[in-house]
Amino acid sequence: MMENKETGAGRLYIVPTPVGNLEDMSPRAIRILSEVQLILAEDTRTSGRLLQHFDIKTPLRAHHMYNEHVTTEGVIEELERGMNIALVSDAGTPGISDPGFMLSRECRRRGITVECLPGPTAFVPALVNSGLPCDKFHFEGFLPPKKGRQARLQYLSGLPETMVFYESPLRLAKTLEQLAEVFGGEREASVSREISKLHETTYRDTLGALAQYFASNQVKGECVIVVAGFVSASTGRRDKYAQYKGASRLTPDELREDSSAQD
Repeated sequence: MMENKETGAGRLYIVPTPVGNLEDMSPRAIRILSEVQLILAEDTRTSGRLLQHFDIKTPLRAHHMYNEHVTTEGVIEELERGMNIALVSDAGTPGISDPGFMLSRECRRRGITVECLPGPTAFVPALVNSGLPCDKFHFEGFLPPKKGRQARLQYLSGLPETMVFYESPLRLAKTLEQLAEVFGGEREASVSREISKLHETTYRDTLGALAQYFASNQVKGECVIVVAGFVSASTGRRDKYAQYKGASRLTPDELREDSSAQD
């Protein structure tokens, strides 16, 4: 049923899991996890609770960033022998700021079919909820913790696309402070937390205001920071969705140009 007809090998299924609300688990994801012979999990305790909730009996094995360099070859050999295997992370889609890329890449190199199911990931609802342009965006994920962090921020500060960052609640205030320092405190941004959960919240303001707020207000749960792209004072950029927002939202130069045109 799931055999790779070209090689006789099994198939690797990359299966997204809910980032909060268990109702986001798709029927197809439940079926695949029930049918494969093995599930690779970032944390077997977290995934074990998920499987128990959906009455899935498939065996679990740990596969995470601390052991994937050692375990990947063994998984490939099992796939080559015809085993069908699923990969899950604690929440969301494996490979998006979670383990998954290394195994997927090696499967491609060895001619093993990889099938990624569509499903939950934290940054998409956060991006859409931000109210910032999402027709083009740059996904950064987690910033480097120390080495190269400042240089990376300097580079990102000049990108014209909306940017998306992941951050832990413990580092949120410091990261917002650094973003405000490098990008400018008036840059528009949002912070989303507890995506799809009961207390899901999105805060929208400038980087400076958000940094000030979270300096004295701690939050729980992983956070998604969305930051507006850089707008050059010489070229400016019109918000093409402004007509739907009931506000002009032009850069100062554009506002002057529009006023002159009306005169």
